[in-house]
Amino acid sequence: MFRHQKQMQFEVKVDRPDPMLARQVQEVLGGQFGEMTVMMQYLFQGFNCRGEEKYKDMLMDIGTEEIGHVEMLCSLISQLLDGASPEDQAEAAKDPATAAIMGGINPQHLIVSGLGAMPTNSNGVPWNGAFIVASGNLLADMRSNLHAETQGRLQVARLYHMTKDEGVRATFRKMIARDRYHQYQWMAAIAELEEKKGVVVPASFPPEAEMEAQPHAYEFWNLSEGSESSEGLWATGSAPDGSGDFVYLKEPVAKGQVPQPPVPSETLHHDLDDIKLSAK
Repeated sequence: MFRHQKQMQFEVKVDRPDPMLARQVQEVLGGQFGEMTVMMQYLFQGFNCRGEEKYKDMLMDIGTEEIGHVEMLCSLISQLLDGASPEDQAEAAKDPATAAIMGGINPQHLIVSGLGAMPTNSNGVPWNGAFIVASGNLLADMRSNLHAETQGRLQVARLYHMTKDEGVRATFRKMIARDRYHQYQWMAAIAELEEKKGVVVPASFPPEAEMEAQPHAYEFWNLSEGSESSEGLWATGSAPDGSGDFVYLKEPVAKGQVPQPPVPSETLHHDLDDIKLSAK
C-alpha cells in the first residue's frame, strides 16, 4: 500500500520562470537515467524480489523515495513554466535576450500539458519502460542500480552548472546529495552480495563446473594499434574472485571459421542477380 504525503521531501522553489531550463529538467525526469527510470527500476526489482526481505525492503524504501523525487521535479518544472503563456512569449520577443530564453520552451509544455511536467525527456520523447533493469538476480540488478545513479547524478550536476537560479540549485544540491548516498548504498549491497554469492554473475553458472570455456575467461585481446592497454590491472593482474590470472595477448589470432551461409532461394530476391533471374 502506498500513501501520498502532501509535503515534499525537500523544498522546491525557483527564483524566476525559465522555460528553457524547464525543458532541460525534463531530461532528469523522463530521460533514460531520469528519476522515473530509477523509481520504476527499484520498485520492479522490489516487487519481484523473492526470499531476501532486507533487500526487498531496501529496494522498496528507495523506490518510494524516488516517487517523491519525481513529484519534486514536476513541481520544479511547473514553477519554471509559470509566466510562460503565449502572450508572455509575444511580449518577451520584444527583448532579444529574453526572447532567446523563452524561445527554448518545449511547445508541448504549452500545447499538451498546459505548463506542467510530462513523462518525457528534454526533446519530448516519451519515457520508455525498456530503460529499466529488473532481472531477478540481485547482484546483477544492484550493479545496474549503481550505474543508473552514477549517470543520473552526473546529469543533475551538469544541470546545476547550466543555471544561476539559486532556488533551482538548492533543489539540485539536495538531489545530488541523495544520489551520492544511493551510490554508497548500492556499492555496499554489491560488496555484501559478492561476499555471499561470488563476484561473477550469474552465480548459478559456476566456472568450476567447466561449463565456461575457462582459458578465455582471463584473456585480454589487444585489438588496437599499440600496446598501451597492457598497462592496466585488467591485462596483467588477477581476477577479482581469485580464480586465475589475466593473460595479455598482444597479437591475438582468430580461431573461428570463415562464415559461408548457403545461397537462399531465388524467390527471396536476395540480390540483383536473383532479381534479374526472376524477371526472366
